[in-house]
Amino acid sequence: MLNRKTFDDNLHQILAAEESAKHVDKERRTDRPVQFSNWLVVIDIDHFKRINDQFGHLFGDEVLILIADTMRKAFRRRDKLFRFGGEEFVVLLRHVSEKHAYLALERFRQAVGMRDFPQVGKVTVSIGYTRFQELDNSTDVLGRADEALYYAKHHGRDQVRNYEELIRADHLTRHTLNTKADIF
Repeated sequence: MLNRKTFDDNLHQILAAEESAKHVDKERRTDRPVQFSNWLVVIDIDHFKRINDQFGHLFGDEVLILIADTMRKAFRRRDKLFRFGGEEFVVLLRHVSEKHAYLALERFRQAVGMRDFPQVGKVTVSIGYTRFQELDNSTDVLGRADEALYYAKHHGRDQVRNYEELIRADHLTRHTLNTKADIF
């Protein structure tokens, strides 16, 4: 798994590429809908503290290793996989439709749920994800994915939640920061 520092570097590269692509599209004056997007995914192991407390950190570490192994098998080589910290992982899904992003994440969630973890038994994950958008910065995109993740965790766990879908369904309220300042 790649680490948090590598994640920060990759995220900045993707955001710069997104901005550059939007600029090129505007110069070409194309208004075609985007079929393939980049997605930021945050994955959290449900009740991980309980695993560490009940079975010990050695088995907790084994759960982390087996989750990482399941991730490597579930996602494509061009997707980037990161250990974000603690029991949290991040995936950068590259150039995929909204439908296929959901299907890949759901397939991974199910693979984790079907896997038998030695001593621990069954483990589940909650997943939140969001589409990269024009003018995003790292705080924006990570914040949206995190909101979707926390929605999943507070509404039953062991599920995949898309930020944009939660907004459309009025389950979340879009938060925007006004970053423009008036200059006198």
